[in-house]
Amino acid sequence: MSNKYETVIGLEVHVQLATKTKAFCGCSTKFGAVPNTQVCPVCLGLPGVLPVFNKKAFEYAIKLAIALDCDLQSIVKFDRKNYYYPDLPKNYQISQYDMPLAYNGKIVIDAEREGEFRAIGVTRAHLEEDAGKLIHDERLPFSYIDLNRTGTPLLEIVSEPDIRTPDEAYKYLTVLKQIIEYLEISDCNMEEGSLRCDANVSIRKKGAAELGSKVEIKNLNSFKAVRDALFFEEVRQEEILEDGGSIPQETRLWDADKNVTISMRSKEAAHDYRYFPEPDLVPFEVKKGDIEAVRKNMPELPAKKRKRFLDEYKLNAKDVDVLISQRDIANLFESVAKNVQKPQIAANWVKGEVMKHLKEKNTDVKGLKLNPEDLSKIITMVENGTVSGLSAKEILADCIENGDKPDDIIEKKGLKQVSDEDELSRIVSEVIDNNVKSVTDFKNGKTNALSFLVGQVMKTSKGKANPKIAGEMLQKMLLS
Repeated sequence: MSNKYETVIGLEVHVQLATKTKAFCGCSTKFGAVPNTQVCPVCLGLPGVLPVFNKKAFEYAIKLAIALDCDLQSIVKFDRKNYYYPDLPKNYQISQYDMPLAYNGKIVIDAEREGEFRAIGVTRAHLEEDAGKLIHDERLPFSYIDLNRTGTPLLEIVSEPDIRTPDEAYKYLTVLKQIIEYLEISDCNMEEGSLRCDANVSIRKKGAAELGSKVEIKNLNSFKAVRDALFFEEVRQEEILEDGGSIPQETRLWDADKNVTISMRSKEAAHDYRYFPEPDLVPFEVKKGDIEAVRKNMPELPAKKRKRFLDEYKLNAKDVDVLISQRDIANLFESVAKNVQKPQIAANWVKGEVMKHLKEKNTDVKGLKLNPEDLSKIITMVENGTVSGLSAKEILADCIENGDKPDDIIEKKGLKQVSDEDELSRIVSEVIDNNVKSVTDFKNGKTNALSFLVGQVMKTSKGKANPKIAGEMLQKMLLS
């Protein structure tokens, strides 16, 4: 987009809270069950039943409110949001209207200029229940309805229109997801619908105070989709305005295959949901003791952990950002760093080899058969020369794959590093005899030939030779 216009973006994020049961009944929230098997008269809205609010959902909502530095209402009140849709059996949704649980918060993101930060305001965060799910099959003249999701507790987080670029929107979502995962209140799995996002975007001439016509974008199933859709939409809107047209207020769908937004419906007239207080749920007081109990059990949040890692372990900012990207990765690094001589080496192993295995297996730290003590031992054995770096990677792979202990793997595979001078001398002599050209190159001043010869020693010894001692021995023999 040109410098003539400014983009204004606001995001609405729905987060499924990771409670074992639904918001107002005892039905399971487990994903993937046979359709319509996790329902009861309460979540189906049958006559003669009453909802009971899930206390754990309240606790999780308070956690996020504290993490986002929100103000909290002194009273929790629920409202009915009335509308008809096939996946909403009650024809109303229990939500919060005029008194959201939390409001006036913020999320701090990296600014466009490196090393600077800026706060994106959070207008509100309110509790509500999820609807069911429509399942479409293009081959059939009808759709299926799965009501298992109906009544699952949601927290809707609405940002202020403070976001100015698609990249900032991406950063905002990344930080929000990271905070939620640190709090362990949701798995944030977008494929399963645990985290869903709608974007509102408009453009205006730079310096203008009045907002442009707002366009809502739906069908955003990844953070990349959010960013791509916003990039497309700001360009589309600018082209319309530059051609003398006007932007209609509407809802548009993102088509990831074609990389375009498609008009879905007009939003010129606001929906009238006829909100009124939920008569079956009595408002209740948010007690200071409840808030403090939650605050007391809050984990260290990413921003604070980031600062501590920079100060305490003297790592660079890029390494720290990788390490704190997931709570379990940060915890693994810290457990290992306390047991090895240099924290930077622990950081290199975690962000390198460990994260490589995480990516290959498409899992998290809990899914690996690796404990911090074993990783610490592997690193220490490399540092004291017991095994080579190459062998250490093989040992780590076995630990992860089979859950075996490092000492057992070394014994079983004979991976202990060769530091014995007689054995190394034999291997070095053999390498010198078999690589006459490289020996000549080294003697003629080509120092990189030494690296090649060390590599040949490692190859001949099947990675068991101590490379430092091998290098020293090669130099001694070649210069004698």
